[in-house]
Amino acid sequence: MNEIYIVGVGMTQFGRLLDRTVYDMVNVAVRLALADAGCAAADVGSAYYATMTNGLFQGQTAIPGPIAMRRLGIEGIPVFTVENACASGSSAFNLATLALRAGSCDIALAVGAEKMNIPDKAKMFSAFDGGWDVSTVEENKTTLLAMGDGIIPPPGTVSERPYSVFMDVYAAICRNHMQRYGTTQRQIAAVAAKNHRHSVHNPLSQFREAFSIEQVLASPPICYPLTTLMCSPISDGAAAVVLCNADGLKKLQDAKDRAIRVLASIVQTGSNRSLDEPYKIVAHLAAKKAYEQAGVAPSDVSVAEVHDASAIGEILNAESLMLVPFGEGGPAAERGDFTVGGRIPINPSGGLESKGHPIAATGLGQIHELVTQLRGEAEQRQVSNARIAIQENGGGLFGIEEAVVVVNILAKQ
Repeated sequence: MNEIYIVGVGMTQFGRLLDRTVYDMVNVAVRLALADAGCAAADVGSAYYATMTNGLFQGQTAIPGPIAMRRLGIEGIPVFTVENACASGSSAFNLATLALRAGSCDIALAVGAEKMNIPDKAKMFSAFDGGWDVSTVEENKTTLLAMGDGIIPPPGTVSERPYSVFMDVYAAICRNHMQRYGTTQRQIAAVAAKNHRHSVHNPLSQFREAFSIEQVLASPPICYPLTTLMCSPISDGAAAVVLCNADGLKKLQDAKDRAIRVLASIVQTGSNRSLDEPYKIVAHLAAKKAYEQAGVAPSDVSVAEVHDASAIGEILNAESLMLVPFGEGGPAAERGDFTVGGRIPINPSGGLESKGHPIAATGLGQIHELVTQLRGEAEQRQVSNARIAIQENGGGLFGIEEAVVVVNILAKQ
């Protein structure tokens, strides 16, 4: 039961899909994943449906998972609705692996979907208001924004247009890293430019236009040092993954040759720490557990997909996953180390700021990309000889970091 495989993946294009309902998108993603696995809906033994906004935006405040699955003919089995903010999809994936390891089923389905682009813009941005402890909002703001103290945004580098307070938080995190390690705005822009360049070759990406570092820096400001092209958009989309254990793989003989091993799946919540304790960062602790569970080292990793709701996220997570030492993420990005063809390609999909970020579908979209890479099917964005892949997906905020992080390690057979 400890042998877990991904046998099918499917996803919609991410973007402003104004003519698609959430159920339309779920239907497309699940049908593609089942077909990829050579699996029928009746073969699925349990399902995990991730969403954050179905209740707020579509009014489905309860049982969105059972309803979405029944509409697809997936019925008579355990179906769970999963919410862990931006880490919802990866959390659903983790729960599927646990069910398979326990032997409660042989084939499981993880799905994530969001329909976030709605006519009411104020309501659209309100989706993010619950991403921290809502009983201590002012305390949260004070704690998180203080991380940016010491660097005053230059004139003209803060947008006058309304946006989520979380963009101010991301900017404060950027400025903290700049002060602590000497990271520059240009290095952060290099991440975004690289990801937009990668996305040109991803037909499922929300944006598919290449931008230079200079163009990223010159794009409209959000909050210093972040500009528009360094930040993820609001996106619609769905992604699905079919998993199985060894018994399930025997039932899916057509999928056997393309099955991808799940070497590790770790969910880690944060804990109290100070800014002077980077080795207690929640993503770093989760990564250490994942490497131990998988029996591999950071140096074995061929390709990574990490959470980059703003471009600083790639730098932070490359360091937390030990792909580069702490403080070396910025210089590595500027050197091109994270580019396809570089030393350790990160976010060949285009990352969240280019591929898109439909909250609960994001993590499963990352897994879709890594499975595509490990199968050698990524075409012009293919990482050469990809054999081990790592995925990191964080959700919400608590204290000075993410409330929850999921790290998965996958391998080609």
